[in-house]
Amino acid sequence: MQFLLAFIVAAPLLGAVAALLPAPPGLKGKSPEQAVLRHGVTVTGVILAAAIALTLGFDHDAPSRFQATTDISWIQALNIRIHLGIDGISLPLLLMTALLFFLCAVYSYFKLPEGPSPKAFVSLLLVLESGTLATFAVLDLLLFFLAFEMVLIPMYFLIARWGGAQRQAAAWKFILYTLLGSVVMLLGLLLIGLNSGTFDMVALASDNGSELTHTTQLLAVLAIGLGLAVKTPMWPLHSWLPDAHTAAPTVGSVLLAGVMLKMGTYGFVRILLPVTPDGMRTFAPYLGAFAAVGIVYGSLACLALARKGNKGDLKRLIAYSSVGHMGFVLLGIASMTPTGVNGALFANIAHGLITGLLFFLVGALKDRYGTADLDTLAGATGAALYGRAPRLGALLAFAAVASLGLPGLAGFWGEMLALFGAFDPAEGLSRPAFLTYMAVGAFGTLLTAAYLLIVVRRVCMGDPKAGPEITLADVQHYEFAAWTPLVALTVLAGLWPAVLLGLTDPAVQKLLAGGNA
Repeated sequence: MQFLLAFIVAAPLLGAVAALLPAPPGLKGKSPEQAVLRHGVTVTGVILAAAIALTLGFDHDAPSRFQATTDISWIQALNIRIHLGIDGISLPLLLMTALLFFLCAVYSYFKLPEGPSPKAFVSLLLVLESGTLATFAVLDLLLFFLAFEMVLIPMYFLIARWGGAQRQAAAWKFILYTLLGSVVMLLGLLLIGLNSGTFDMVALASDNGSELTHTTQLLAVLAIGLGLAVKTPMWPLHSWLPDAHTAAPTVGSVLLAGVMLKMGTYGFVRILLPVTPDGMRTFAPYLGAFAAVGIVYGSLACLALARKGNKGDLKRLIAYSSVGHMGFVLLGIASMTPTGVNGALFANIAHGLITGLLFFLVGALKDRYGTADLDTLAGATGAALYGRAPRLGALLAFAAVASLGLPGLAGFWGEMLALFGAFDPAEGLSRPAFLTYMAVGAFGTLLTAAYLLIVVRRVCMGDPKAGPEITLADVQHYEFAAWTPLVALTVLAGLWPAVLLGLTDPAVQKLLAGGNA
């Protein structure tokens, strides 16, 4: 188990280096390009297999205990250790990350985005995977920061070199926002480590902030929370996200929404809730307010983009929907209750699966029509996917109703639990304020249903015979391979939420109790 977790974190880096080397003569296949793409599929597949093996070997009777731990001294002068471990909170995120990277590698093998060398593309993808996996596995504050920052440069180049229109501006906006947030976050992490005498996240969580004064906790929450909020992204620090998603290649958008946004909310749960509980209690009402505004703002922005004549881009619309969905995650965290935090963690996974599928589908739609502009797709009779490409249309409708939170699918449980958490927040928090946030969030679910059903009506419905003659390919074999796991897991999590909640709930109970539960 120890070896498996260390292997999962380190192997993508080794794979990234190997991707830049010349392929052995017997493994070149039809071309060097094919060889390096096959290398990406192989490495991400091995990582996924290791993550599945780790999950099977995980002691599901003790999900609140850190398992597969490695703890060795790294920089003794600063008391920084290479400390790895997983519990019921981090394991689902680790597994979902490994799955999404494998599916993106499979998709890219058949549909490589236009850009420079495939070697660079695969290498950057693997560096990105290592950074995201490490974020969910490390248990040292400074290692967390290094892993958190490690993903920025690969994603910058994926957007800037393999993206679409306005990719340079979007990439610069992404890197500037996230770097500025990270600088402030580092100051907060140092403040905690220097005042408590340790950077070990397990020890800090068990201590539950008793070594930190109230002022120190307030400053730490403000600094760290700002950096995490940019990555989440929380309104009004979200403006980099729509541009980045619109310009990014399909796999870049899938990974940005499915994995990287989760790094921010994971930091709130793993660091701020257990290490600075008093500071979080002070700022929780404000976090809840920003979350509630973000839910409605994201939905209203999507409604505006979906309206006829507004030239709304479908990728941009889904990016704004992420602002709303991540608002539910932040609202659950702000409640500081087991119900709310469990809902936030469930919504994290549901959003990764459903929004990853949506970006895959919109990328396929753009490949077929040459545009993601909603007005162009709708035209006089609609893109009429039900008649022209029925399987593609059915999948788009499925992803839309999953995203709006239809009961029986994964999107329902996280949002419902987050609202329940706001209904009865933790002791010391203003219940009238959180009841207001709950009401605003519930209204946001209606707006979400409205814009997603408008999208389905405009894109999927219409008379295919009334419009121009278009030969439209339905779902291809590689698309079927990449999308089926996301569909299956969305249904499984919706019908059997206990699989995920059984992992997260004991860990959340212990985390909120300061390691004493």
